[in-house]
Amino acid sequence: MSDRSDTKTGPRSEDFAALFAESERGQARGRPARYAIGDRVKGKLISIGRDVALIELAGGGEGTLDAVELRDEAGQLMAQVGETVEARVVAKGDKEGVVNLRRAPARGNEARASLGQFASSGLPVEGVVTGVNKGGLEVAVAGLRAFCPISQIEMRQVADASSYVGQKLLFRITKYDEEDRRGPNVILSRRALLEDEGRARAAETRALLAPGAVVSGVVTSIKDFGAFVDLGGLEGLLPASEVGFQRGIRPGDVLTVGQKVSVQILRIDKKDNGKQDKAKRGGGAFEQITLSLKSLERDPWEDAVTLLPPGSTVKGKVTRTEPFGAFVEVLPGIEGLLHVSEMGAGRSVRHARDAVKPGDALDVSVLSIDREKRRIALGLATEEDRIDDEGRAAVRRAGAPSGMGTFGDLMRGKLR
Repeated sequence: MSDRSDTKTGPRSEDFAALFAESERGQARGRPARYAIGDRVKGKLISIGRDVALIELAGGGEGTLDAVELRDEAGQLMAQVGETVEARVVAKGDKEGVVNLRRAPARGNEARASLGQFASSGLPVEGVVTGVNKGGLEVAVAGLRAFCPISQIEMRQVADASSYVGQKLLFRITKYDEEDRRGPNVILSRRALLEDEGRARAAETRALLAPGAVVSGVVTSIKDFGAFVDLGGLEGLLPASEVGFQRGIRPGDVLTVGQKVSVQILRIDKKDNGKQDKAKRGGGAFEQITLSLKSLERDPWEDAVTLLPPGSTVKGKVTRTEPFGAFVEVLPGIEGLLHVSEMGAGRSVRHARDAVKPGDALDVSVLSIDREKRRIALGLATEEDRIDDEGRAAVRRAGAPSGMGTFGDLMRGKLR
């Protein structure tokens, strides 16, 4: 009986001793990470007491957090033991490896009493926009009047800042002069916080980006040459030529600022250009990301061979003219060339513009089609082949009986 008891309890005591010794050795081998005030940290909730919650930090060490910051306005817990939370270091703890954390921004008298600390640490403060002047926003922070320059409101230029009045926003204190004779001089920046968030998101986004990947983004600005798309802290350029297959399409015709889009990454070119805003793009070398909407659409040339066999007749629209001929759109995104030799009804045409102009509607016949080179040779349709208004969208197929045709038809093998 006693032997079994000793045998049963002995290993437990030895295991506990071994685990304790291993824990001691682990602590001796590596010291807890050093954290600076203002650092953003993550960790796992170990316990939640009435006043204080204890967090095991991912980088080593522990953090303490006021338990009230884990509860909503009704007093209900918003996080449970075992969950991962994120916070900022606001002070060093009483013990080595322990820091004091804060999740919510400072408010009220607490913020006013420690504005200097927040200014030096970079921790965000909450403010209410009370007005707009020529240079930026007037903001109330902890009962004090502060100022945010218009260049520091957003990542991009703000034309009209009046929409911010009444909003409660987070700012970083970039200047705090308590000795100013008119009262504390507080200068704020919202852009600095947005750039920090952008860098964090950019690091996560960059790991997912590769040529050929399909990603989601938001259109941030539209130019004649293309549109810029925010992919999550990183911006990509969607060239006008990659918006769609239809020639001459402009980004502004199909896109709007703020629109969510799915795009494919065509290529990523890394450049080191000192003139680029590296901070906005996550730091380091500037990455030029080229995007495409067109690559996610069905290529109209896949259907062109079936819909436009040689000898068929179709109604098209002249898109542009050159000395050697006119380009005619015969299907959305599909153009063919009407050579000058096919114009003029027997008279010589030196330039296509002498016979047709952009926007003209023409009935044309398909002479030949080359799927690989994406070329279609067109001729003017004969009177017998022309499409009436009711059949405007139809395509006349080769082989339909319509008489002997003209000499030009015979030369092109269009005898029916």
